[in-house]
Amino acid sequence: MYGQVCVFRFNKIGPTKSKEKIFKVSHPRKVLIKKSRCSSTLYKIIKSDLIKLHIIQFLIDTLLSKWECGLISFSKKGGFMTASEVLKVLRDEKVRFLRLQFTDILGMSKNVEVPESQFQKALDGEIMFDGSSIEGFTRIEESDMLLKPDYSTFRIFPWIEKGGRVARIICDVYNPDNTPFSGCPRLALKKIVQEAHELGFNLMAGPEAEFFLFQKDEHGALTTRTHDAAGYFDLTPVDQGEAARRDIVNDLEKMGFEVEAAHHEVAPGQHEIDFKYADALTTADNIGTFKLVVKKVAQDHGLHATFMPKPVFGINGSGMHVHQSLFLGDVNSFYDENGTHELSKTALHYMGGLLRHAKAFIAVTNPLVNSYKRLVPGYEAPTHLAWSLKNRSPLIRVPAKRGQSTRCEVRVPDPSCNPYLGLAVMLKAGLDGVKNEIDPGDPVNKNIYKMSQRERARLKIDSAPKDLSDALKHLSKDEIIISALGEHIYGRFVNAKKHEWQEYISKVHPWETERYLANY
Repeated sequence: MYGQVCVFRFNKIGPTKSKEKIFKVSHPRKVLIKKSRCSSTLYKIIKSDLIKLHIIQFLIDTLLSKWECGLISFSKKGGFMTASEVLKVLRDEKVRFLRLQFTDILGMSKNVEVPESQFQKALDGEIMFDGSSIEGFTRIEESDMLLKPDYSTFRIFPWIEKGGRVARIICDVYNPDNTPFSGCPRLALKKIVQEAHELGFNLMAGPEAEFFLFQKDEHGALTTRTHDAAGYFDLTPVDQGEAARRDIVNDLEKMGFEVEAAHHEVAPGQHEIDFKYADALTTADNIGTFKLVVKKVAQDHGLHATFMPKPVFGINGSGMHVHQSLFLGDVNSFYDENGTHELSKTALHYMGGLLRHAKAFIAVTNPLVNSYKRLVPGYEAPTHLAWSLKNRSPLIRVPAKRGQSTRCEVRVPDPSCNPYLGLAVMLKAGLDGVKNEIDPGDPVNKNIYKMSQRERARLKIDSAPKDLSDALKHLSKDEIIISALGEHIYGRFVNAKKHEWQEYISKVHPWETERYLANY
C-alpha cells in the first residue's frame, strides 16, 4: 500500500529521454520515482507510509546529483513545490520583490533582487550576475554566473519593507554553460553530503550560534557598549535585550524555524537562540537565514547585532557549537546500548576523524584573526584537541542523552565561519574517521585548562592552532580537508586569509602604543 504522491519538476539538462528510476532503501522501505504521463518534466514520488521525509530528500538528492536538475520544495500539504507553485504563491501573497540569495567563499550572504516581472525567469534559473565582483568567485574575463534556485528554501519575509513584500529563495551558483560552479560553497557542502549518502549516512546537525547586541552612538555609529548587565539565563528588568530576542524568535518561527530555546548568555549583551537540528544542507541554509533575521530585528530596535567572535576583551566570546550525528535511515548510528559509554564504533571513529583533522579544519570553522582571541583558556572555549563526556574544555563534548539523541558537540566553531564550508570540512573529517576507523583515544573528563603541560603530554592532548596563520599552515598540509573545499575554494580562501593576516600584523594597534609609547 502506497501513501502520499508528491510531484516535482525537473529543470533537466541534456537528452529528454529517460527510463523509470526505482530506488530501494533497506527493507521494508521502498520508493518509486517515475515519469509522469502528462509531462516529460514532471516526476512522481510514491511514498510508503513508513518512510521518513528525510529519506525521500536523500533519494531526491541522489537523483538530482545524477541528473543536474532543479531542486524541490515541500508544500504545506506535504508535497513538493514546483516553480509554477512558487510563482502562484508569490502572486497570491502579492510579493513585489524576490531576492535570489547565495553565499560567497568568506560566508557573506549576497543577493540579486528581481521585481515581479522577472519572477518566472528567476525561478527558471536564468538570472545572471557578475561573479567577478564577489569575493573569491571569478576573474573579470569569466565573470557571468547563473543563479539556480532551490525551491525548498522559498520563504516570504515576515516584515513589510518599503516598496512592497519581499521573498527570498536560496540559490546554487552555476557557470553560464549550466555546469556547477566549483567556487559555490553550497555546492561544496552538497558534494560532501553526497559522499555521506553513498556510505548510507545522513548528517544531522544542530548549531548554537551566539551573538552580541550593542548600542549605537548618537550619530548611529557602532559601539561595543552593551544594553544590559545581565548574565546567563537572566530575566528582565536586568536583560533589556529580551524584547529584541523575542521579536527575533517570532520572525524565525514565521520563516519556518522550530525554535527550541532563547536566553541571555554569560557576557553582558550576549545572547543565544537555539533552533532544531536538521540535515547538513538545511542547517547551513538556516544559519544564514538566522544571521539575517537577527541583524534585521536588532536594527529595528536601534541596536547592532554582531557575530564577531571576540568583540570585547576580558569577557566570553561568541561560539557556534555544532551538535552532530550520523543517521542510517531514521536510526541514529551513533548509539549502541552495548558499546563503550553507549557509543557505537561509528560515533567513536567519527570523533577520531574530527580530532585528527581539527588543526586543519579550524582554519575554516574559525576563519578570522579575531577568532583566536576567543580560543584562550578561561572563557569556556576549547584550546586543546580531546573529547569528553563531562567537561566543556576539550574540542568535543558528548552530551549525556542517548538513544536517538546521541551526538557529539564540536565546540570550536564560531559564527563568523561560512556555514556551508564549516559543515563540509567537519563532515569530511568525520567520514574519514569512519572509513579508516580512527581511534579518538579515551575521553578526558578532567579540566584541561588546569592540567600541567607534562600531564597533557602524558595524555597525548594536542593544542589547537594559536592563531590564523598557524591554522592556515596546518590546512595546507591536510589533503582530506583541502579536497572537501575543492581547488578553487581552497585557493581563493587561503589567499584572502593570508592577506588578512598580513594586513593585521603590519598594523600598529592601540595595545602597542599604550605599552610602548611612553617607555621607549
